[in-house]
Amino acid sequence: MPKKIDSAVRDRAVRLVREHRSEYPSLTAASAAVARQIGVGHESVRRWVLQADIDDGTRDGVTTVEGAEIKKLRAENRCLREDVAILRAATSFFVGELDPRNH
Repeated sequence: MPKKIDSAVRDRAVRLVREHRSEYPSLTAASAAVARQIGVGHESVRRWVLQADIDDGTRDGVTTVEGAEIKKLRAENRCLREDVAILRAATSFFVGELDPRNH
């Protein structure tokens, strides 16, 4: 299970990378430097910056809010499919019970 990192740490990392991005040859290098300072993985920092760019509208992609909504809708869809399967099974059971040929 991945560890939950405080949002203040995440925001600080994104801010530091954005402030010092011009001092490094790439986003990956800037992310690695900030990650060493903060004590988290460099790939995590790089992904946070990319997601922050998407959320700000400077990069194309699915925003955090949209991603959460998609996740919620998929879970709801899964529950509804399970409900339909249960209702179908119950319907076929009761149809069989009510059929006079089975008695």
